[in-house]
Amino acid sequence: MGPGSFWLGWPLPLSIFSQFEALMLQLTHPSITTAAPRFVSLEESYERCRQITAEYSKTFYMGTLLMPEAKRRAIWAIYVWCRRTDELVDGPQAKFTTDSTLDHWEGQLESLFAGRPKDDLDVAMVDALEHFNLDIQPFKDMISGQRMDLKQSRYETFEELKLYCYRVAGTVGLMSTTVMGMDSAINAAPWRKENPVVPPIKEAVGLGIANQLTNILRDVGEDARRDRIYLPLEDLALFDYTPEDLFNSVVDDRWRALMRFQIQRAHKYYREAETGIGRLHPDARWPVWTALMLYRKILDVIEENDYDVFNRRAFVPKLRKFRCLPEALIRARVL
Repeated sequence: MGPGSFWLGWPLPLSIFSQFEALMLQLTHPSITTAAPRFVSLEESYERCRQITAEYSKTFYMGTLLMPEAKRRAIWAIYVWCRRTDELVDGPQAKFTTDSTLDHWEGQLESLFAGRPKDDLDVAMVDALEHFNLDIQPFKDMISGQRMDLKQSRYETFEELKLYCYRVAGTVGLMSTTVMGMDSAINAAPWRKENPVVPPIKEAVGLGIANQLTNILRDVGEDARRDRIYLPLEDLALFDYTPEDLFNSVVDDRWRALMRFQIQRAHKYYREAETGIGRLHPDARWPVWTALMLYRKILDVIEENDYDVFNRRAFVPKLRKFRCLPEALIRARVL
């Protein structure tokens, strides 16, 4: 299950697959040495990050286009790092991934934060780190989420699942919030200067969790085919729905009630996330509102499909996406 849900383990085009294949070879056999690397230019690295983002997360990409150039480029670089991390566990070479692989990937992360890129895609990430004060901990936490996917395919309780959702998606909210920036004018009045702006950390994590819960609900069938159940087993039991029912793609009243329960939980986290958007820098509010509204609409489509996520993939049509833009802009300006 990909992080943030923006990025799932879909097949990659040959050029990108080759980069991942080389990466997996290096991570699986870290003793392999090569000549001093020669990387592409910074502009080419960012362009590759843009292309990957546009190809594999169309909804997310639409939101980034509403950002100032420096911010959207940094978000593209972060997206690609997160996707590559996810590919280690969910990608075409995932069968070679071990804890040692992730240990080595974490070592390469530390090299990035030391300003030392390891390949062409890292060039953009190092530049983003030079311009934005990103903390390494959310990146490490995401790697911990991939370790969970290596070892765990069932979640007994929602608290277990919530930890997973934080690690693979809530972390993305933390990374992105740093790039978005805060609105320093909120407490600009003389009588408010003693009250610094509080970053919407909880809300950013909440948006990541909401997105990941949406991914989980949309991809129940796909995950079941990989023998993974992300819905908490205690919730299945609450509605008298069994793992065997899930593997058999049973859509009945029990399943519909279970899905309504899960959708309402996701909506709760979306509502929590909404309360923090007004504290972001003004140039970040429209894209964040847009991304939130578009991703939340996936839940609407699941309902419209009568909760059949086994045979019908829920996606938001382009026209409906574009119709969200004016409403998102209004919300960004008045809320």
